[in-house]
Amino acid sequence: MKTLTIILLALILLSTTYIPSEKKIIQGVLYSDEGFVTITMENGKISELLRSTDPENNPDVYIAPGLIDVQINGYMGVDFSGPDLTVEAVRKATKALWKAGVTSYFPTLITSDVDLIKKNFAILAEARQDPEIRPSIPGFHLEGPYISPLAGFRGAHLEKYIKAPDWDEFQEIQKAANNGIILLTMAPELEGAIPFIKKCVASGVTVSLGHHNGSATEVQLAVDAGAKMATHLGNGCANEINRHNNPLWPQLSNDALTASIIADGFHLTREEVRTFYKAKGVGNTILVSDALDLAGLPPGEYTRGERTLVLTPEVVKLPKENVLAGAASPISKCIGVVMEYTDCGLKNAIQMASTNPAKLFSLNELGEIEIGKRGDLIQFTIKNNRMNILKTYVNGSLVHAQD
Repeated sequence: MKTLTIILLALILLSTTYIPSEKKIIQGVLYSDEGFVTITMENGKISELLRSTDPENNPDVYIAPGLIDVQINGYMGVDFSGPDLTVEAVRKATKALWKAGVTSYFPTLITSDVDLIKKNFAILAEARQDPEIRPSIPGFHLEGPYISPLAGFRGAHLEKYIKAPDWDEFQEIQKAANNGIILLTMAPELEGAIPFIKKCVASGVTVSLGHHNGSATEVQLAVDAGAKMATHLGNGCANEINRHNNPLWPQLSNDALTASIIADGFHLTREEVRTFYKAKGVGNTILVSDALDLAGLPPGEYTRGERTLVLTPEVVKLPKENVLAGAASPISKCIGVVMEYTDCGLKNAIQMASTNPAKLFSLNELGEIEIGKRGDLIQFTIKNNRMNILKTYVNGSLVHAQD
């Protein structure tokens, strides 16, 4: 009996998040006020924060909370929606994202066959049990299949898999994900959407409006039902819309909706980013990458399932549909672009890429540098609005150090 008890305790310890016991001390310029700081991390958390007016080391190295990307479809050849997803592939993508300064992210599955969606969420749920990468995956994002079937508004999502919301079906998907889905992107104008949103919110899922052609009334009804976010505002939208009655104005003007934007320099124009930022403000804006599995790979043509995609150095395109299929850059690139486009400064850019998503999704240990917060930190230089990630810490452990 004693031996069995010891084995059970060992299994419990292995199944929980690994927390390092060694002390880590890092120095640099604090992103928020340009002051020099020495930060100590113990047992996975920030235990001490000391300021100095006379920096001894690293006068050009910044320290910020790790970046949080709530919409990432894949990375470095790993497609979270692909038929060949494995646990090891999820590990590969997670470790590659650490190099880009992303310490937490929501693996995002898009519209496809429901059986494949359930299969891949089950794989992601299994990967999330790995104590090494678990701290970096707070939950999952399902983008579709409950979106607009209209060309333009559906974007790169395949029309044949798009459908009206089905609560029983979603519960099956959530069960396959081991209740890991915490963000759902959907269209508010679909039949049954409003009661569906209410059920999602009651179950703890954050609902975001995206890939839709909802009217002002439908957007407001969705907000009243509990929707909190607009997914990649300005994208997932037809190229030609009515100048008065379109889905942009109701979402942009509604203070109850936090807007996520893809500020990679290609999904939105400078003027769009500036306008969205001015309307929503720094507190109501989230940066996302919307990166595909092609991000980080050499430019060229790639076959993915039923379609051929073109990867340029800047973005991924579907040439047949003449639409963007996703981003080719991690969220760290969005930091520099939003600074260049809006003159918002590093403090506000980091807030939109870390603090705001942490608050919206109640990731209370993340997104800020404070005593007691988790040791998810990045050290980096920034020149000409381009971030260069030097070191990444997750849960107090060094997970990436630039050669």
